[in-house]
Amino acid sequence: MSVHATIQSVTDHIAARSELSRRDYLDTIAAQAAKGVHRSVLSCGNLAHGFAACSPHEKAMLSGMDTPNLGIVTAYNDMLSAHQPYKDYPDIIKQAAAEIGATAQVAGGVPAMCDGVTQGQPGMDLSLFSRDVIAMATAIALSHNMFDAAVYLGICDKIVPGLMIGALTFGHLPAVFIPAGPMPTGLPNDEKSRVRQLFMEGKVGRAELLEAEARSYHSPGTCTFYGTANSNQMLMEIMGLHLPGASFVNPGTPLREALTREAARRALSLAATGNNFTPIGEVIDEKAIVNGMIGLLATGGSTNHTLHLIAIAAAAGLKVTWDDMSALSSVVPLLARVYPNGVADVNHFSAAGGMGFLIRELLDAGLLHNDVRTVWGTGLEGYTVEAKLKDGELAFDPAPAQSGAPKVLAPASAPFSADGGLKVLSGNLGKSVIKISAVKPEHRFVEAPARVFHSQAGLQDAFKAGELTGDFIAVVRFSGPRAVGMPELHKLTPVLGILQDRGLKVALITDGRMSGASGKVPAAIHVTPEAMDGGPIAKIRDGDIIRLDAEAGTLDLIGDEHEFLSRTPASEDLRPEHRGMGRELFAGFRARVGRADEGASVFG
Repeated sequence: MSVHATIQSVTDHIAARSELSRRDYLDTIAAQAAKGVHRSVLSCGNLAHGFAACSPHEKAMLSGMDTPNLGIVTAYNDMLSAHQPYKDYPDIIKQAAAEIGATAQVAGGVPAMCDGVTQGQPGMDLSLFSRDVIAMATAIALSHNMFDAAVYLGICDKIVPGLMIGALTFGHLPAVFIPAGPMPTGLPNDEKSRVRQLFMEGKVGRAELLEAEARSYHSPGTCTFYGTANSNQMLMEIMGLHLPGASFVNPGTPLREALTREAARRALSLAATGNNFTPIGEVIDEKAIVNGMIGLLATGGSTNHTLHLIAIAAAAGLKVTWDDMSALSSVVPLLARVYPNGVADVNHFSAAGGMGFLIRELLDAGLLHNDVRTVWGTGLEGYTVEAKLKDGELAFDPAPAQSGAPKVLAPASAPFSADGGLKVLSGNLGKSVIKISAVKPEHRFVEAPARVFHSQAGLQDAFKAGELTGDFIAVVRFSGPRAVGMPELHKLTPVLGILQDRGLKVALITDGRMSGASGKVPAAIHVTPEAMDGGPIAKIRDGDIIRLDAEAGTLDLIGDEHEFLSRTPASEDLRPEHRGMGRELFAGFRARVGRADEGASVFG
């Protein structure tokens, strides 16, 4: 089936506006490939340093130049549940490489911080910037030029986007991303959310809250709600950088290990030393990026990817805008309901048919580009399968014809919504994005007076003091990239949820982020220009009437627009927020970072 006209139009517009930058990118990676994608360009001293720690057999293989060598870039640490399973992956990958006469080395590690640990804490101010640090760390790991291909071990919020940006700067190398999988289902996410709200209302204590949280986040593996981490995995699969069916297999299972071994073999098969050279810079083109955006919309994925996908595309010489996402949202249906967009988790999504079912439904409806390159060596139709073990061997069966749980995963013929779960809002307050897949229709329009805060703590204090008794739109500003690094303001979700449940009309406007866990309260986030740049959000005063209309896609101050725009923007002394927890080291990042609608990147 031919692709939908709107999807083709968006793809064509991206290709046209990116013509020069994409050509320059492809010329750059072609020149690098021509110089040598393996150890042949290293001097003897260089090479001796590169394999000094290897076994005699590995040294002999690496000295011969013809043996492909696989670089492993890992985000392993044993504090974070999502990354703890990666501890043994290098040994598994090295063994898989050795079995086919190749070698593998850990090229380097990248930092992996958890937004769940740093929510509401000073360390959260480093979260978004960690993406670009990871990209640079990836480049350092691969800069030794010892590798014919690379595999990337990363799961969570900024880690996969950072690895992607770094991998694309080495776009002449093949790349396979290897997930670790979600933890088994624990305390249901809606029950966890209920206990959080009870805690904010003072109806349960810290002990009860901690017990609920620990029962939800209880073992190695990715958190099971559909936030940024699991949106990352969806993206890697729908963009053709995972093995088919690899995204949501639990850690510590025989199938998970079989997929890891096959991923290592697959990456080596794509090297220039063989006959199937597939560099990542050619896999990630405008069609792959559009497929990623469609997957995000069809699953109601993380709002963080309205930043990350733009930054990833830019690393491949492609210019993507929020308007592209908005245009796609008008024709891409919502096919998944996974918490916070429903009560199910990603394990339920996978059991219902998972990525194979989702991709097939979108392809059959003409809503994805099939004619793309993938690490599996097929078009995207090769991903309409489920990975299984049969007699101990990895096998791929067609995805089920019917969803195993239609309330979790719907066919394209009967979607949960006719359009995507993300929208762009525009108006005299600037541009922002909103996740509406979890927002009930009756809450998508709010017109109410503003209550202005310069931190999420200010709003929480007002709630605890009993000041928030009428309809209002909370304006939390000076939380943008240049101000404090654009932290997530997820601590506001329980407060606003409680007020909405009490019957108030409430909404949030912020130049900060709300993460992939954005929930049932309408939240216009990533507002740009940000307050630090003197954007309109810096001119809002308490009592101003604001209209947020998620259906119409508008965000406006209602009143005398000339008087509003003539106001002097508010200012804030942020120096205390720039000290402690390493924040001093990121002054250069804050000074250089770009706008949210340009990916909030320090790479210009």
